[in-house]
Amino acid sequence: MSEQTILEVKNLFKNYGSKGFQTNVLKGLNFSIHKHDFIAVMGPSGSGKTTLLNILSTIDKPTQGAIFLDGKDLTKLKNKELSKIRKDKIGFIFQDYNLLDTMTLQDNIALPLSLNGISSEECIKKVDQLAQVFGLKEHLKKYPYQLSGGQKQRGATCRALITKPEIIFADEPTGALDSKSSHDLLECLKHANDCKEATILMVTHDTFSASYAKEVYILSDGVIKCKLTKGQNRKEFYDRIIDMQASMGSDFS
Repeated sequence: MSEQTILEVKNLFKNYGSKGFQTNVLKGLNFSIHKHDFIAVMGPSGSGKTTLLNILSTIDKPTQGAIFLDGKDLTKLKNKELSKIRKDKIGFIFQDYNLLDTMTLQDNIALPLSLNGISSEECIKKVDQLAQVFGLKEHLKKYPYQLSGGQKQRGATCRALITKPEIIFADEPTGALDSKSSHDLLECLKHANDCKEATILMVTHDTFSASYAKEVYILSDGVIKCKLTKGQNRKEFYDRIIDMQASMGSDFS
């Protein structure tokens, strides 16, 4: 039985600047993301990883190429269609949480469901289920200013997962967290991938974070230089990522 393709990228280019003074950021990328994948994209500063994430998540548009999600080429869709794709098919996890300060954590997590017209009873039920898994049950009535950074990011992750999107895009999700909070969040993401059937693409500069993924793409000079696939041991995978960084002689921060 073949794996279900969630996202397919074909001949993706992104250039900035005017003719004769262009910077080529992405240079003909081709890859597919399948259901239940957990992919980390790493690379030196200026490698194009943030540009790639922005294009895949429909925040930016490519100069050339196609991106297929749910059988539709995102590069051909109008803004109204893209808005529906973002609402129904894509989940986002940002480095700075993006929780609404005037809403409780429960309401923040439930917001995507509320916008889809789901009843309050069903919203509460689904929020409670996720909050239990993510260790947030006792914090649901709190406001973001009453939460730690780790609690806010786990709440933001619940919000991204609540509608069961086709794919989750995570932009440096541990970038603002301490080591304990980072570990807790990554364990939650791994659980979501293993048990909740979440498909995740995460951009990160952090080797520890990347070692939680099933596969790591190393991006450099606008192309995917190599792909590393995890074995059974996360520590061994972490060491292989470190070795690859050292062999490239680049600063991934």
